[in-house]
Amino acid sequence: MTQVKLQTNILQANDVIAGKLKEKFKENNVKVINLISSPGAGKTTILEHSLPKLTRKYNVGVIEGDVLTSRDADRIARLNVPVVQIETKGACHLDANMVQKAVEELDLKKLDLVIIENVGNLVCPATFELAEDAKVVILSVAEGSDKPAKYPTIFTRAKACILNKMDLLAYSNFSLDEFYEDIMRINPKLKIFKVSAITENGLEYWLEWLEGMMVDGGQKN
Repeated sequence: MTQVKLQTNILQANDVIAGKLKEKFKENNVKVINLISSPGAGKTTILEHSLPKLTRKYNVGVIEGDVLTSRDADRIARLNVPVVQIETKGACHLDANMVQKAVEELDLKKLDLVIIENVGNLVCPATFELAEDAKVVILSVAEGSDKPAKYPTIFTRAKACILNKMDLLAYSNFSLDEFYEDIMRINPKLKIFKVSAITENGLEYWLEWLEGMMVDGGQKN
């Protein structure tokens, strides 16, 4: 019982900070996307191939979450977008307090969109609000088609799912039928984009959806 109360208190405190942060994003007319996946699903690679197209029209900042090292942030920095690294030092997720501190290093007045790349984990990040407009879960076919059934919380709370590494489908035991059956049971409104980030096949549909999220926000010079 004590453990349940502790978890509830932590989440409530997180939500208070997230609420204030959301107001700040709204005041600055900034949309926020929270990318969540297990390690190796391709979050950073998807960003590497998406950002050059997004930045033709929008000003984008990135917050990179990782347990240790700045390797992912270094990859994003090469694309000439503002990026802030958060090292969680062992924590399995980002929380609103971490994001609030990272946002202080970004000039929101010059940004249209902030993309948060969460720590590689399908469990913990699902329950922590980061003031995002949408959670986007990324799943690679190499992980298996049973993940929505095994980790339903993130697939329930996400607005979109990028099914990545479709170029490996023929070499995996991933069942599209099983995947879609579980998604229809868990969250039938979930938008699904079948993508190969490396080849950029299908990437345009994910970007069209993301641009749809931006319509209300407009652009800053």
